[in-house]
Amino acid sequence: MILELIPYRACYPILKFVYFAAANARHNRGFNEASLIISQVTVNEGTTLKRLKPRARGRSYLIKRPTCHITIALKDLEFEPLDRYMLRPKPKNTGWLGWLKKG
Repeated sequence: MILELIPYRACYPILKFVYFAAANARHNRGFNEASLIISQVTVNEGTTLKRLKPRARGRSYLIKRPTCHITIALKDLEFEPLDRYMLRPKPKNTGWLGWLKKG
């Protein structure tokens, strides 16, 4: 994957989440891991961890460490919903006089 080649610090945890999501889809839903694609990724703001850093003369500074919530949605290419085969053709629009032509 491309995430393995990018030198950013956040790539490794995101890569782990992708592998975890694929393993969950295989175990819980029975999907094939080779046919899964990432359909949606959402990163939302999480809670902020607050820590105190000791400073001179008994003071302390507040350190805020932001966190985030990552949601990964996978899609199986082999899975096709039944709605695709249950589609019916739409009736033709005959206008406001369509009810007269039926009789």
